[in-house]
Amino acid sequence: MSDDGSPLAFARPEPPPLAPLASVRPDQHPARVYLASLAPGSRPAMRSALEVAAAVLSSGALDAEALPWATLRYPHLQALRAQLAERYAPKTTNRYLSAVRGVLRAAWRLGQIDTDTLHRACDVGGVRGSRLPAGRDVAMRERQELFEICAADPLPARGARDAAALALLAGTGIRRGEAVALDLADVDLDDGGVRVLGKGNKQRRVYLVDGARRALEWWLGLRGSEPGALLYRVLKGGHIRPWRLKPAAIGIIVDRRVREAGLRPATPHDFRRTFTGDLLDAGADLAAAQALLGHASPTTTARYDRRGERARRKAAELVAVPFGRTEPHDGPGNG
Repeated sequence: MSDDGSPLAFARPEPPPLAPLASVRPDQHPARVYLASLAPGSRPAMRSALEVAAAVLSSGALDAEALPWATLRYPHLQALRAQLAERYAPKTTNRYLSAVRGVLRAAWRLGQIDTDTLHRACDVGGVRGSRLPAGRDVAMRERQELFEICAADPLPARGARDAAALALLAGTGIRRGEAVALDLADVDLDDGGVRVLGKGNKQRRVYLVDGARRALEWWLGLRGSEPGALLYRVLKGGHIRPWRLKPAAIGIIVDRRVREAGLRPATPHDFRRTFTGDLLDAGADLAAAQALLGHASPTTTARYDRRGERARRKAAELVAVPFGRTEPHDGPGNG
């Protein structure tokens, strides 16, 4: 309370302003050094996180390249945490904060900040809370329609390539970055095994079976057996070019085929979510599902378990609400 008895107004402390970073060699730029230390599949997401953090910290004046990361102090990260928490879900906020802490650790390793400064800045805690998983399941009927759309493409090479991409997503649950990183040498058509390099530079083995395997065989029959990327670009005229796809291309493929089939919007990650739910619905062991998906923690895998959701819905249906609508009688004021 203030001296006159009125509540004290909360004022968020403003951290010191940040000046643009002077020219620095790439091997001395903490953000670049941090990103280079990550697995290739993790870099785009964390680079995007750093761009958001830089924009927030500089009120939109600086990007991740120009922000003077080594000058960040505890007040900067505290203000960043507060603003991110107002805009984003807890998981997203904590990922952004983790990226900034990673850059500060890189700055410490480069000798640009001392240990005490690092510890004080990184002492800003994460944001508590959780949200329901985003996205949706892609029903079996929808998946069938997508493959039928691919099969009917007037450009067979494009249809086969897109069917193979969808088969990888729906049949193995791999991430879109993992899909485009695959080489032909990673696929064993004898047993359907696919060697995947995932987050944390960890390899795992997944399997293509049934229709997913046949879809890949269709594409390989057109692609050929030359070494290189598994998924190639297909030009507008239907010509195959041995150029590796970017992760964003998988999103474009999914979006185009979903729109052509007249389905609700879906993303590549929705196929991963669906694959996980289908595995657990079929009785797969949680540890086996975790291994196939490349999750670091079984808690992440368990978030996609739909059985608990069905149990909660069934429990909710035990509660009756005695509302019965009746038609109003004819009379004054009703005609």
